Amino acid sequence: MTGRTPIRLTVNETAYDVTVEPRRVLADVLRDDCGLTGTKLGCEHGVCGSCTVLVDGEGVRSCLMFAVQCAGRDIRTVEGLAADGRLHAFQEAISAEHGLQCGFCTAGFVMLVVGALEEEPAIAEDPERLDGLLSSNLCRCTGYEGIRRAVLRAYGKKGAGENGT
Repeated sequence: MTGRTPIRLTVNETAYDVTVEPRRVLADVLRDDCGLTGTKLGCEHGVCGSCTVLVDGEGVRSCLMFAVQCAGRDIRTVEGLAADGRLHAFQEAISAEHGLQCGFCTAGFVMLVVGALEEEPAIAEDPERLDGLLSSNLCRCTGYEGIRRAVLRAYGKKGAGENGT
């Protein structure tokens, strides 16, 4: 018999009291127990990045992190980015720059970029570092150019899209 552990997760500034088996990964608990389905499970091996969320401000693969590891930590998902009825600037930019097609990987890219650029905004100014960041997640539809333009648009760098924001 597997034991279950009661934990409190703070997700997008909301407390969730859940009882989980210690082997359950964060992505499953977010989706099944917290009802936050924006986090997608792709490869379930930590390779694709579709399940990226922020834990204490750092992008993590939620398919590799146990939910019990997150008790007492600050978790942010794509559902928590909008404020006052407005999407986050990067969410708006990724739409405007056609940085998504099927949308499966989009939440993971959004959380990866938001977390990285909140920590170190200069990444958006360095094409090599930006490419390195974006290449850590997989997208099979867009070819990454729209995502790259969205970063530049959202973070006010020249060279973004045809509108040149």
